[in-house]
Amino acid sequence: MSSSQTQGRAPSLLGAVARFLWHVPRNILIIVLKLYRRVVSPIYGQVCRFFPSCSAYALEAVTVHGAVKGTWFSMRRVIRCHPWSAGGLDPVPSPAVVDWDDPSTVPLIVQLNHPVVFLAKQQETQSRKAA
Repeated sequence: MSSSQTQGRAPSLLGAVARFLWHVPRNILIIVLKLYRRVVSPIYGQVCRFFPSCSAYALEAVTVHGAVKGTWFSMRRVIRCHPWSAGGLDPVPSPAVVDWDDPSTVPLIVQLNHPVVFLAKQQETQSRKAA
């Protein structure tokens, strides 16, 4: 292996390690939220006044926006969720840069929280493939 090949690998390895470390807090929050949704949420049942539920909102916010911004959106939502709230449809704000033209690249929680949008896109792409 020549020295130019090893120099080419070092930045890509460094980049991969940096990306891994950057996403560790987000991934930890995602695991905690999924555990909550699997264990605690079924005990309460369907009591949330909003759609998506607070835990689904938090999971989508952290998945799409990252740990810091997603936690901020989630905390604002939990504060709005109280017995005197009217509730209703409350989607997670869209990220500034998003390229979800292909439904297969969209995270599952986003598809579940926005069924009208992504079912239409999914049917559209399936009909194009069939034609």
